Amino acid sequence: MDNIIYFIKSTLTNEMASSGFPLIYKGEMSHQIMRSFAYMANRKIAKKNIPTPIRKRAFHIIVECLQNITKHSDDYDDKEKQIGNGLFIIGWEKEVFYVVTGNLVRNEKIKPLEERLAMLNRATPSELKALYMKQMVEGSLNDKGGAGLGLIDISRKSGRKLFYYFAPFDKHHHFFLLTVTISTNMPVDKDDMDEEG
Repeated sequence: MDNIIYFIKSTLTNEMASSGFPLIYKGEMSHQIMRSFAYMANRKIAKKNIPTPIRKRAFHIIVECLQNITKHSDDYDDKEKQIGNGLFIIGWEKEVFYVVTGNLVRNEKIKPLEERLAMLNRATPSELKALYMKQMVEGSLNDKGGAGLGLIDISRKSGRKLFYYFAPFDKHHHFFLLTVTISTNMPVDKDDMDEEG
């Protein structure tokens, strides 16, 4: 775990810090911490001279990524209470926002998660929209309070492929790293204009 954190801090964050703003957090993702981090990120984004719909997209993705950590981190204390520990980084470089998250996942979850991510990366924008609408109608709430919409929505809003990596952690877990990129030059569509209004 420490090697993973060192790599991210020494490589990725140095690149982002050279031309953008790095926000880095590692630890428990409580609801209060999530709100504070989202607020700080939104203030940073608001200072950039980019269209309002794109700022809203970036903020939406940040919130979804934070919620993914709080809901799906397989990190528990001695009393089997979910801690929700995770890694969260936001940066900016060359007209692109970077959102990097990391959290523990149990080994048995890796294959279905990897298959889902690969499917989302193959899907066209229209296929992602159809999948989102289908999940909205047919999806059932899971034990974490979600209906499987988070990753679909992140993929739709970013308009780019999701980058992911599963690093071995212990005999029961891997550390799941997810990177989402949002270009500030992406086209604004009707959905964005509707959200702005």
